[in-house]
Amino acid sequence: MQGPIGVFDSGYGGLTVFKEIQKKLPQYDYIYLGDNARIPYGIRSFETVYEYTKECVFKLFDLGCNLVILACNTASAKALRTIQQNDLPEGKKVLGVIRPTTESINEYTKNNKVGVLATQGTVLSESYKIEINKFHPNIKVFQHACPLWVPLVENNEINSKAANNIVEKDIEHLFSLSSEIDTIVLACTHYPLLLPVIKNYTPKNVTILSQGELVANKLIKYLQHHTEVETQCSKNGSLTFHTTDNAKNFEENATIFYGKPIIASHIDV
Repeated sequence: MQGPIGVFDSGYGGLTVFKEIQKKLPQYDYIYLGDNARIPYGIRSFETVYEYTKECVFKLFDLGCNLVILACNTASAKALRTIQQNDLPEGKKVLGVIRPTTESINEYTKNNKVGVLATQGTVLSESYKIEINKFHPNIKVFQHACPLWVPLVENNEINSKAANNIVEKDIEHLFSLSSEIDTIVLACTHYPLLLPVIKNYTPKNVTILSQGELVANKLIKYLQHHTEVETQCSKNGSLTFHTTDNAKNFEENATIFYGKPIIASHIDV
């Protein structure tokens, strides 16, 4: 039975990834689910993130999705592998955002010094370090957690003086770990919205990577190589948005991340 592609995030950030996926693959049907009632995921334990993520993934399965993308770094870091190994019903697939980002990192760095900016949970999980070194053992990874960046974005303070001060300090800290970093991965789906500010405090020769485009490009290749999955994805170009919190609030805030107005409905998981 064909069904939509499910896209899951703990809240709004995954919309920056979804926007790129939908732009490059507009023919498919999609259901986006934001677990806004239980954010933030970044500060929660592995067990809690796993349970929350599994509940939301299975809700998307119940809604007819055969393929679900975890457009959330924390869920990809803390829950993806366990769900893939232990929980998947036959014929269902779950993919994350970390592997598509880490696989292709060698195409961007020239000196094998890569910086990763992420939430506390993603940094502590070491997922980026582990995955990058699995594919590219010669790349040295420097990580820094930026716990204030998500609140800045969600409170729409992207252009504020506070945002500039906070981003400047975090970028300084990252480069204090190594002045030779030539590529930075924004390993949180909220962070691309701070890109203009980040660029102000980053040396001009440094490449800054947002995940949306990388993930979308890898998904195209995945569907080309896995025709058994691709044929299970329905193609009517439809979009459905759900949130576990207040739908009106979700609609208002989602525009910042998605770039255009959406209509959402509340859903329980």
